[in-house]
Amino acid sequence: MGDGDEGSGTDAETGRSAAGDGSESDPVGDGDVDLDEADGGVDYAGRASSILGFSRWWQIVAAAGMMAAVSPYQYVWSSIEQPLAQGLDIALPALGAVFSFYVVFQSLSQFPAGKWRDSRGPGALTFVAALLAGGGYIGLAYATAVWQLYLLYSLGAIGVGIVYTVAVNTAVKWFPDRTGLTTGIGTMAFAGGSALVVPYVRANATVSAYSDVLRNVGLAILVVTLVGAFLLRDPPEDWLGLEDGDDRGDGNGSDDGLAASLRGRAYTTREMLSTWQFWLLYAMFVAMAGADLIVIANVVRFAEQFGLAAVVATAAATLLPVAAGVSRMILGEASDRFDRKKVMAASFVLAGVFRLALIAAGRAEAGIAFVGLVMAAMFFSSPLFVYFPSVIADYYGAKNSSGNYAVLYTAKVGGGVFAGTVTGYLVASFGWVPTFALGGGLAIAAGLAALVLRPPSGSGMETETPAPAD
Repeated sequence: MGDGDEGSGTDAETGRSAAGDGSESDPVGDGDVDLDEADGGVDYAGRASSILGFSRWWQIVAAAGMMAAVSPYQYVWSSIEQPLAQGLDIALPALGAVFSFYVVFQSLSQFPAGKWRDSRGPGALTFVAALLAGGGYIGLAYATAVWQLYLLYSLGAIGVGIVYTVAVNTAVKWFPDRTGLTTGIGTMAFAGGSALVVPYVRANATVSAYSDVLRNVGLAILVVTLVGAFLLRDPPEDWLGLEDGDDRGDGNGSDDGLAASLRGRAYTTREMLSTWQFWLLYAMFVAMAGADLIVIANVVRFAEQFGLAAVVATAAATLLPVAAGVSRMILGEASDRFDRKKVMAASFVLAGVFRLALIAAGRAEAGIAFVGLVMAAMFFSSPLFVYFPSVIADYYGAKNSSGNYAVLYTAKVGGGVFAGTVTGYLVASFGWVPTFALGGGLAIAAGLAALVLRPPSGSGMETETPAPAD
C-alpha cells in the first residue's frame, strides 16, 4: 500500500503491547513475567532475563540513575551561574551564552553517539560520557577564566547528550513492548533528578562554598555514570530468535506477536530521512519543544507581569518540574496501552488549550488557578520526550533507534532558539500575552498534525492485522 493508506490500526499506531496486558509489575525484583508464547505473545521478559542473568528492569534502573545524575547540567545552571560569575569577578551577562552552548552540544552530540551505540553497544561510550559529564562539573570548581567555563560546560554537555541517547534507547531496545512507560521513567528521572540536588546547591551557592559543591556534584555524576557504564548492555541482534529480521512485516500475520518496533522494516537513518513522516515529526518536535521551553524559561516573569504575588510565581516554578516529570511516566504508560497516535494528539492539544487558559487566569489574577494551569500545561506537553522516541521506534524499527532518534532530537535546538531568541523578540514587540498564546497555538497545531501520521509506505506495517486489546 502507499502512504495514502491508513493501515488497519497496527501497533505502530496503537502503541499497545503485543505481548500481553503489561502485568510485568516488579520493577527491581525478579519481575520477569512469563507470557504465553503459545497464544501468540512473546516472552520478552523471560528472554531478556536468560541473556542478562537478571531482570531487564535493572537496565531501566541504571539508565534512570544516569539520567538523574547528569540532570544538574540542565536544571541547576541558574543556581550556580551567579557564584561562578562572582568568583571570576565578571558580569553575569558574560555567561549568558553558556546554557545556549549546552543545548547545542547536548543535542547535536546524540547523533554520532547514537550511531556508535547502535553498532558497538553502550559500554565504552557511557564510560566516555562519565568522564566528560563528571569531569566537566569538577573542572568548573577550578576554572579561572570565562573561556574555561564555556569549554568545560560544553564538554560536559556532550557527556549529557551521550547519557541521554543511551538511556532512552536502552528502554527502546530492551522493552519493545513497553517503550512508552520505560522511556517515560528515564526522561522523568532527567526532569526530576535535579530536585535532589537543587536544595543542596542553593544552600551553598556562595563564592566561598560553590567550589566544594561543584566538586561533590561532579563526583556524584562520575560515580553513578560509571556504574551505569558497567551495567548497561544491548540485547543480541537475534535475542528474540527471529531468523530473518530484515524480512519481517510482510503482512502475512506470522509476526503478530511482536511489538511494532520489531515487526516492521528496520530503517537506516538515510532511509528514514526520505520519508515525509520524519519531517512532519521534526516540525512537531520543534513546535512542542518551543511551546514547552517558553513556559519553563519564563513562567516567573509571566506571573509577575500580571501582578500575581511572589508566592504564586514561586509555587508555579517549583511545581512545574514535578508535573513535567510525573506526566512522562503516566502518559508514557497510556501510550503503550492505547492508540499512541491519538494519545499524543490529545495530549498536545490539551497542552495548548491549558496554555491559553493560563493567560485567562493571569488576567483574572487568579493565583491558584494560574499554578494549577501551569501544572496542567506542562503535564500534557512534557511527554513529548516520551512520545517521539516511541513513535520513531514504532515506525522505523528498534535496530537503529539510537541514531534515528538522535537526528530527530536535534529539533530541540530549534525549539530552544524559538523559546529564547524568538520569544525575546516577540515579547519586546508584542508583549507576553500574544507570545504565550503563540506557544499554545503551536501545541494545538502539533496535536492536530499527529492525526495525519501513519506508518511509512514500504515499512511492512500497512496491512498487518492489529493485535487484540487485552
